[in-house]
Amino acid sequence: MRVVKSMEKNVKVFLIALGVLVILAPLGLLASGTAYGEWGPEDLQQMVGYVPAGLQHLSELWHPLLPDYDFPGGHDTVPGATPGYYVSAMVGVILCAGFMYGVGKAIAKRD
Repeated sequence: MRVVKSMEKNVKVFLIALGVLVILAPLGLLASGTAYGEWGPEDLQQMVGYVPAGLQHLSELWHPLLPDYDFPGGHDTVPGATPGYYVSAMVGVILCAGFMYGVGKAIAKRD
């Protein structure tokens, strides 16, 4: 019984921390420049002077569902933040949380 209460407390702390991070995430919109790792080949060429061949090849194969986190014909609601930006964030959180929930259930079932 004590293990269950301890786990419930850990889940509550995790959910609170996740909620705080979700709320604070849009603060990144106030920062200048681009987000780490969201560089296209053009950005990389400008920053380091070359584009690795593998990255160039992959960038031609993959096309995002919401380019620039926006819906076709979308508009800015907050400078730098589009409705697609918020939808992308919510979908990402839901997918990650669902995956972790599934992994937790699988581990609990195995024990």
